[in-house]
Amino acid sequence: MPVTSADGAGPVLSHMLERLEEPHPIGDLARRAAMSPRTFARPFVAETGTTPHQWLTEQRVIRAREVLEESDLPVEQVATRPGFGNAALLLQHCQACTGISPTAYRSQHRAPAMTGA
Repeated sequence: MPVTSADGAGPVLSHMLERLEEPHPIGDLARRAAMSPRTFARPFVAETGTTPHQWLTEQRVIRAREVLEESDLPVEQVATRPGFGNAALLLQHCQACTGISPTAYRSQHRAPAMTGA
């Protein structure tokens, strides 16, 4: 997670990370930061280098990658854990972030204990 100021996006980022599987409309995030949605977006981008939606998507992909590496759960279940909702969305975002499908990612990055090696 990027370094943020205590008064900035840090508390909102923590909230989002703790609840990746939940929806996070910009209005709700702005209220949590005691700002208007328009005002909230500017410091968020300044502190994280990306939009709230993109940051959330990236964090969900990171969480999905961890689950793929550490479990044998079907991809549909892996998708719901970080909040993608379905395997098609996970596939889309995983390919965009890693260049490969979730199944290929799992094959290439499986923890040694999971592969029997």
